[in-house]
Amino acid sequence: MGADRKIPNHVAIILDGNGRWAKRKGMPRNYGHVQGAKTVEVICEEAYRMGIQYLTVYAFSTENWERPQDEVDALMGLLRNYMKTCLKTAAKNNMCVRIIGDKTRLDDDIVGRMEQLEEATKHNTGLHFQIAINYGGRDEIVRAVRRLAEQVAEGSLTPDAITEQLLGDVLDTQGLPEPDLLIRTCNEQRISNFLLWQLAYTELYFTPVAWPDFSKEELEKAIDAYNKRDRRYGLVKDE
Repeated sequence: MGADRKIPNHVAIILDGNGRWAKRKGMPRNYGHVQGAKTVEVICEEAYRMGIQYLTVYAFSTENWERPQDEVDALMGLLRNYMKTCLKTAAKNNMCVRIIGDKTRLDDDIVGRMEQLEEATKHNTGLHFQIAINYGGRDEIVRAVRRLAEQVAEGSLTPDAITEQLLGDVLDTQGLPEPDLLIRTCNEQRISNFLLWQLAYTELYFTPVAWPDFSKEELEKAIDAYNKRDRRYGLVKDE
């Protein structure tokens, strides 16, 4: 990429098309999910090499529980294995990993592996990698509002003191910069309840490429498109 290219600080990705990719190859949907997990590892490394500091991926939504039970079970099994793989990858690449979403519906052993991964990588200074699991943007906002409502009920917070900053501080993404660029693969052009609060000023990029086929070259295309945007916040151009 050219030296004059501006690299987005935070990229969010909706990992779409695993099942359709597998079906085109005459394989079961779960094969697509396995290949998609491998693509995540590749893109984490390539993103950081390009200068991206934060990468957030949508791995399992609150709506994904409605999929066929055998697919959900397979995804949970893949998630268990991925937590172990990610621990090794994070150690190798100095990656700081954080899980966002509601963990209460997940099995205890999965939550334990998530907590182990977060604890082991919290001081790493490479790519900040966020994985959204059992995540929904509306659910996140509702949980955040409940936290503030509890403080109001306790008397430690008044309604007039609630600001955008305060709400942002009780979201799952507390302390993270908002995404500069959102990528969605497999040609769907919607955000599907992902980071509803955080995407307020984010550039959107849609590609027909299914997630298992997403590559360094496809990421570069997305960043090239991002560079052609005239980013403005209100009337102030983002230089």
